[in-house]
Amino acid sequence: MRRILNILAKNYLVLIGVLLVGVFLRFYRLEGFVTFLGDQGRDAIVVKRILTLEHFPAIGAPTSIGQVYLGPFYYYFIAPWLLFFKYQPIGLAFSVAFFSCLYLLVNYFIVKELFDKRVALISTIFLSFSSILIDFSRFSWNPNLLPLFTLLTVYFVIKSLKTNKWYFFALSGAFLSFSIQLHYLSLFLIPPIGILFFNEWIVSFKKLRTDVINHVSTTHSLISQFPNLLISIFSFIIFSSPLIIFDLRHDFLNSKLFLALFQSSGTSFLTKINSLFDSFYYLNLYSFNINLNKFFVYFLLLFLTIILFTLIKKRSNLKTFIFIFLLTILGMSLYSGPKYPHYFVILYPLYYIIISHFLIFPKEAKWEKYLTVLFVIGFIFLNFQKYPYFRSLPNNQIALSKNVAQKIYNNVNDKKFTVTALPEKYSDSTYRYFLEIWGKRSLEKDSLEKANELFVVCEKKCDIIIGNPMWDIAYFAPNKIIGEWGVEGVKIYKLIR
Repeated sequence: MRRILNILAKNYLVLIGVLLVGVFLRFYRLEGFVTFLGDQGRDAIVVKRILTLEHFPAIGAPTSIGQVYLGPFYYYFIAPWLLFFKYQPIGLAFSVAFFSCLYLLVNYFIVKELFDKRVALISTIFLSFSSILIDFSRFSWNPNLLPLFTLLTVYFVIKSLKTNKWYFFALSGAFLSFSIQLHYLSLFLIPPIGILFFNEWIVSFKKLRTDVINHVSTTHSLISQFPNLLISIFSFIIFSSPLIIFDLRHDFLNSKLFLALFQSSGTSFLTKINSLFDSFYYLNLYSFNINLNKFFVYFLLLFLTIILFTLIKKRSNLKTFIFIFLLTILGMSLYSGPKYPHYFVILYPLYYIIISHFLIFPKEAKWEKYLTVLFVIGFIFLNFQKYPYFRSLPNNQIALSKNVAQKIYNNVNDKKFTVTALPEKYSDSTYRYFLEIWGKRSLEKDSLEKANELFVVCEKKCDIIIGNPMWDIAYFAPNKIIGEWGVEGVKIYKLIR
């Protein structure tokens, strides 16, 4: 069995096959199944205005929790893809799918360098077939790029500590900033990375002191590390500067709202411990698509903790990965709210690599080696059950939004018009996007200017149109419906005052 694993690890044809499957699963029937809802429409509008030189945002999208704002990195990073696809929104989804495929290749070569070919191959198999990562790779959303950026952040941190090269320190600071701008939970990467840098500084200081006491003439790395650490911090600040300036100008609004999320999550020690176990439980559930016994999950968490302590005095890439992983999930456990799958996107890449390492750990018994192969096969089988595009009808959300927008476009008679949607009050951005690129731009959502026409898109069941308390409709104060159309099960109403 070891011979089989070694052959597979050395055979680049196997790697190419795994990568091709991963690419196929990310692009197969992409346009028909892509998610194109309120967040995607909002981002498309912002990116379009960047490309037309109309507006250059200094902050990114608001988060769903506490109205904490992200940085603008995601908008600028994906902007060229919308231009390449001639402003068709599928371009944004295509960009995420492309970088998700690139992530598979990057993972293989990084893990190969830090561990070995076998760990690299097994972890790449996990990433290629992982239904949760495939789901996140098939539509445009800021957290969906995090697996790639998290891995690169950790890699540059490790390279900084090993080589003491200034450019690795600069890259580690930059990619940490990018990760935080993709999702605010990436802030929990700061403590473990900061501790690693500080620990290396302490080790270097002790070594320098020993050399001085022993009258050893040396130019120790302590001297060069200090400016390198400053370079890392400076790089982080530079790339985070729009968000930092926003916070300074708004009395630290972002920081206060972020801290409030965790202050309100419960303060008892038992609550935090339960939240930690819950976080690890859901991480395993999302990662492996299997509902494991909670006691087994708790044992696994304890096992990783013990492994970390056994490696504490050794220089080990595994120790670094486990340390960052455990401290990050500990930080995340401070938030005791719902554990959504995208909250763990900074942990998936680390966890798959750690698990892969233990799967190829030298084994003596043949049955253990067979168990590794069966584990990988079982993982692939469980994930194949989760791919909807093999057995379900496409949602065609882009096509539907386009058709609804076309109907509105054909019935706009006044330049001062606006669009809203029921019951999801922010989902109208998808229709607004198409209207804007077609040259009929509606009034802004938060505009106080009175429109002369209001189009209400009823996406589901709508009990009340005239007299609806939603702000968009109430502010317009309609008294008459002058048009009503149906588009693929969606109702469109044209209202006037």
